Amino acid sequence: MKIYRALGALLQYPTFELAAAANEITAVVEAEPRISKPARSEVARLVARLAGQDLLEAQEAYVELFDRSRSLSLHLFEHIHGESRDRGQAMVNLAAHYESRGYCISANELPDFLPLFLEFLSLVEPTEAGELLSDVAHILEAIRMRLERRGSLYAGVFQALRDLAARKPDRSLVEGLLRNDRSPEAEAAELDKEWEEAPAFGSPADGGCSAARETLLRMAELSGGARPGGHEGA
Repeated sequence: MKIYRALGALLQYPTFELAAAANEITAVVEAEPRISKPARSEVARLVARLAGQDLLEAQEAYVELFDRSRSLSLHLFEHIHGESRDRGQAMVNLAAHYESRGYCISANELPDFLPLFLEFLSLVEPTEAGELLSDVAHILEAIRMRLERRGSLYAGVFQALRDLAARKPDRSLVEGLLRNDRSPEAEAAELDKEWEEAPAFGSPADGGCSAARETLLRMAELSGGARPGGHEGA
């Protein structure tokens, strides 16, 4: 199950350690038969970029993509609950599910962070990992399509995750998430304005997709199966 850790590592903030692990990550992805050849090729291009690019440039590009765009957020519940109070309870439920399986996270980590979720998938049985990934497949597909529109190589990671899921994403759910998309410039400007105004947690936005909410919450309700070993952080 190294594949989930490898893909999760690529979605972390770029570091020297990530660049140093480039060959290992590429080898893990190339060895995974469930991932299509186009996806493997795109991931290899991303790994090569991260390994050869100036670190500061790689970090700036990462922040511009994932920190300055809610539509590309790597926090799964952002796409379902927005900043509503429901998001807090959903994260409590998901953290409890992790802990019930022997997977512990540190206090400063949010349980819905995608690399953290992928780390958890690397510790459960393959069948369960594929099913859990399917529960968020529509979210991942929407992010993939947005990254592809921006010409980002990170889209390859999400294409690989689509290949690993037990079920393909529901097209209607994907379209629901994409329906109100705006330009990257408009989205960044609005986010900057909100930061300046320091909004309180608990705005009414909830991502506009109740069906997506139900499937992602189901992820937090699953129980049983083998208990992976404890883990501190990711």
